[in-house]
Amino acid sequence: MNQPKRYLITSALPYANGLKHIGHLAGAYIPADIYVRYLRAQKRDVVYVCGSDEHGTAIPIQAMKEGTTAQAIIDKYHPIIEQNFKDLGISFDIYHRTSSPLHHETAQEFFTVLNENGDLEIKETEQYFDEATNTFLADRFIKGTCPNCGYESAFGDQCEKCGKSLSPDELINPVSTLSGNVPIKKSTKHWYLPLNKHEDFLREWILKEHKDDWRSTVVGQCKSWIDGGLQPRAVTRDLDWGIKVPVKDAEGKVLYVWFDAPIGYISATKQWALNNDKDWKPYWNIKDTKLVHFIGKDNIVFHCIIFPIMLKLHGNILPINVPANEFMNLEGDKMSTSRGWSIEMDDYINDWIKKDNGGESLADVLRYYLTQIAPETKDSEFTWKGFQDANNSELVSIFGNFVNRTFVLMHKLCGGKVPVFHNDLIDDADKDLITHINQTAKKIEALLEEYKFRDALFEVIDLARKGNQYMQKKEPWILAKTVAENPDNQKLIDNALHICLQLTANLTILINPFLPFTAKKLLHMMKVVDKMLEWQNAGRIDLLKVGYALRAPELLFRKIEDEEITFQLEKLKQKSTVNRQSSTVKKVEETKSETPDLKSEIQFDDFAKIDLRVGTIVAAEKVEKADKLLKLSVDLGFETRTIVSGIALHFKPEDIVGKQVTVVVNLAPRKMRGIESNGMILMAEDKSRKLHFINPDTKVDEGSGVS
Repeated sequence: MNQPKRYLITSALPYANGLKHIGHLAGAYIPADIYVRYLRAQKRDVVYVCGSDEHGTAIPIQAMKEGTTAQAIIDKYHPIIEQNFKDLGISFDIYHRTSSPLHHETAQEFFTVLNENGDLEIKETEQYFDEATNTFLADRFIKGTCPNCGYESAFGDQCEKCGKSLSPDELINPVSTLSGNVPIKKSTKHWYLPLNKHEDFLREWILKEHKDDWRSTVVGQCKSWIDGGLQPRAVTRDLDWGIKVPVKDAEGKVLYVWFDAPIGYISATKQWALNNDKDWKPYWNIKDTKLVHFIGKDNIVFHCIIFPIMLKLHGNILPINVPANEFMNLEGDKMSTSRGWSIEMDDYINDWIKKDNGGESLADVLRYYLTQIAPETKDSEFTWKGFQDANNSELVSIFGNFVNRTFVLMHKLCGGKVPVFHNDLIDDADKDLITHINQTAKKIEALLEEYKFRDALFEVIDLARKGNQYMQKKEPWILAKTVAENPDNQKLIDNALHICLQLTANLTILINPFLPFTAKKLLHMMKVVDKMLEWQNAGRIDLLKVGYALRAPELLFRKIEDEEITFQLEKLKQKSTVNRQSSTVKKVEETKSETPDLKSEIQFDDFAKIDLRVGTIVAAEKVEKADKLLKLSVDLGFETRTIVSGIALHFKPEDIVGKQVTVVVNLAPRKMRGIESNGMILMAEDKSRKLHFINPDTKVDEGSGVS
């Protein structure tokens, strides 16, 4: 494929309804920033756009929680989120807002073009309506029992406990969150995008054209959606917060946020162009622009199916790639702001960057660790111990150690200047390291072009590791002791430190997309300008001129102590406890009856699909780094299975060996903490939330059926 003339890079627009956590950062922003910084180093024409998503029900819901207005909410959180990104080195060309007049105008124009071209359908449907507040209820204004897991406070669009996507009609016993009343169904008219009419286009474009160059997880999810049959999707809704539908008979209706938000990429590009006296149109309307969306996997359907249909109908270019990341978990559990199980960017900045002398390096430490564990192909996990190890064992002990040793020895043994290289004394070790420098630069370039950021970062650190090994082999500090007797030893010292300094310059170029604050500090130490960071310089060994005086070394990273990690773990637990207690109090206050809500009625055939068998636990052990999980070996008579069960807080492993249990044996396997679990143990939970095994009164043969 020929190199495009220009690049337009986007990161998913974050909702301006609260602080954003590091899982968001890892999914859509750091990978995009790495790619953009690399493209800039390549001197390519690139624009990186993002902005706050300020419409949708999440905003007024947060306003209700805080007792204020939707406008006040977005005005509060937009600047905080924008500053958080800056503090962590995310280098947007523009961070825009969907509340801006330019965005409203752009989104309304987009809708008008599709509507006037006959690409939208008008349907009259029945939707939930709250008579007490005289309001049609958006998905998030409806709560009920999840039909999938039985959680009693699931929203009309998703259950936050099991993660299943829902529609309001699927909820059991739905109620309005505005009044607490049971809503009625009332007729309303809306505009729909008929996704079903574009399935052939999507099959050709995604499943054929991009099946090999897009991530398999992305293609797989798209295929599942398409094979399941796409349905028309409403592009308008009854709500008083959002972009007004630009049609005469659409009073009280706004554009659905999923329709309006991605158009924010276009309006942000327009605003960037206005700010810089540029033309925005080539970035969206000419096919030699490469459009790349960086998102999390929960946004795949919008960026790979819905928005491309919109762009095609509107006459815009389509994304060339959508390198979506999977989810990042935290200390053995799913990250969740509502449950207090998260690390907000703002908290990290306040705890580490603002309180630390030279705190910018700790912004890079977070960028490093999140890239190292990036969920590029599967879910990953952030642990504070892993964060500490990545800093102490790699950034401090490998990268920082190499640079510091090089500068200290250069000042001590070469007068603080870049020494001459004596070609007549070059040896195999010198040649090997020079070759590694050149090959690594090419390897990293290829990996970045393929969005393999974890692998590319590994190559940078591995090159620093090779530098340490080279220096250890050369031992210039030993040679210095015998220079008086053997003057040629000074030449060997010169050669070793000359190559190490050239390697340092290369590491600065190669690390810049990942750790920009570190690269800036290295430039300062070497007394060179930003121009050296241009990618064409990577792999060269003449970047620092002989005789050039360099500054004294500065420590690039500091060691992170155990006490700091203990503090963060305790802080996380306390925050989660407070949120859980608050949620429990709220749930008690909202309870109207002592009668438990029962799940929806099922037919006997539904129950008959479940295969229940008696088994005996023959072994049990804690799952490493997971407080709640036990790994069980269960004898089912016909085989012994591994089952991972979240019962570690209730039972000690040694106390349950020999227990007979009831097992769902035909449940699809599921990986938990890298262990494949093949079944589920049935448990009962009493009012005090204590768990009890469901087991037979007397011992029965393993494998006996339960009916």
